[in-house]
Amino acid sequence: MKSNASLLYSFLLVVGDFLSLVIAFVGAYVIRVSLSHVPVAHPIHAITYLWIFISLVPFWILIFALLGLYSTAIYEKRFSEAGRLFMGSFVGFLFVIGYAYFSNQPIFPAKLVPIYGLLLGFLFLVLFRNIARLSRSVLFLYNVGITNVLIIGDTKIAQELIQSLIDSRASGYRVIGIVSSTQHFMDAHLPLTHFSTFDQAINTLGVTDIHSIVQTELYADQDKNNEILNFAQENHLAFRFIPGNTELFVGNLEVELFRSSVPMIAVHQTPLIGWGRIVKRLFDLVGGIVLLCITSPIILFIAFIELITHSGTIFFRQIRLTRFNHEFTVFKFRTQYRMYDGTTPEEAFAMMEKPELAKAYRENGDYLDKDPRITPLGRFLRKTSLDELPQLFNVIRGDLSLVGPRALIPKELSKYEKKHAILSVKSGLTGLAQVSGRRNISFDERRKLDVYYVQNWSFWLDIIILLKTIRVIIMGEGAK
Repeated sequence: MKSNASLLYSFLLVVGDFLSLVIAFVGAYVIRVSLSHVPVAHPIHAITYLWIFISLVPFWILIFALLGLYSTAIYEKRFSEAGRLFMGSFVGFLFVIGYAYFSNQPIFPAKLVPIYGLLLGFLFLVLFRNIARLSRSVLFLYNVGITNVLIIGDTKIAQELIQSLIDSRASGYRVIGIVSSTQHFMDAHLPLTHFSTFDQAINTLGVTDIHSIVQTELYADQDKNNEILNFAQENHLAFRFIPGNTELFVGNLEVELFRSSVPMIAVHQTPLIGWGRIVKRLFDLVGGIVLLCITSPIILFIAFIELITHSGTIFFRQIRLTRFNHEFTVFKFRTQYRMYDGTTPEEAFAMMEKPELAKAYRENGDYLDKDPRITPLGRFLRKTSLDELPQLFNVIRGDLSLVGPRALIPKELSKYEKKHAILSVKSGLTGLAQVSGRRNISFDERRKLDVYYVQNWSFWLDIIILLKTIRVIIMGEGAK
């Protein structure tokens, strides 16, 4: 029997979104017309108003569908889902306003009704989505809605996939078997059934117990690959393939006809190409100018303090790398003593004859509680992230983006083998690594997050990172 859990969940989301929007606009009507004593401009009967919105909301749901709000890829991404809900609510609101403008009869009894409807609609949608997600998780605890997965392959990625799916009550997937030539990566503590061949797996498990097949490697014998794919298609099972070289299939993919006849996949290092780069640059320019205007009093005050305490040396300047290996001078408020300018942590601690601090610094996520290089004022500036404010000038100049991989000095980045991926986009004032527990993750882990950002960039991801940055700064978890 096939698993229709995802389809049912999507259907329930459609129904729930529909009811949330209808209830929101009914609530807006009640608040403005029934509860308010202020006369309305257009007396519209409640039943007439209700039927108008019941007929309009399906178009609103269509907007949500176009934004991917009923795709399985969005279900566990709360920030992304909330962002798309807001965008969908606003676009749907504009659609309703447009309908009201071109309609021969008024549909709103008062001007405040659509405003109330928009606010209540977004609130109810977010609330419903969180309740739906929680309910789905509870059902997983009782093995309801679980998808049975058969994994085929003898690769490292197969092991990683098993580890990520093994807790079915959290993932919603149950690995019912692994088809591989060996069992060298099988964990004896994991309750998995091993099969030597695909035929053995399907004869033992049966078609009805398999909901999805994931193949993690291509066999040299093409007939084996065709057998697996044909079996999945003939029995209407979900089929996914994970390429051996996964890095070829991250970032932005385009399928095009080469010379008008040969299908070809073009693999870009990042989705941040074309119009994406233009939109991001405009956002950086406008955002940088606005933030600079807002923070200018703080910048001037800190500059005055720096001028007094550091004998005229206000800014720390250092050569950093950004997109396409371009070197630029980054500006920050001075936070360390001048003698350590231009040095790596290893070089600075060697100058102090304390090389052991360099190891502790790296192991602690590039942080020491009492870093001897840092001035007393510098500790405060780093703790509050105020030392980063001068980098707004770099953003406006185009050296940096508001969001991107951390701008590193050439000596540090040269140690990382995937620097080509990081340097395919502009470095950022903040980034995914900075909002993902920077004090608790290693240098290599932060660079992996930078690579993930490069390969999975989206405008919504930038907005999410900026919002998380505000939270991190307020909670005192900013840069060090």
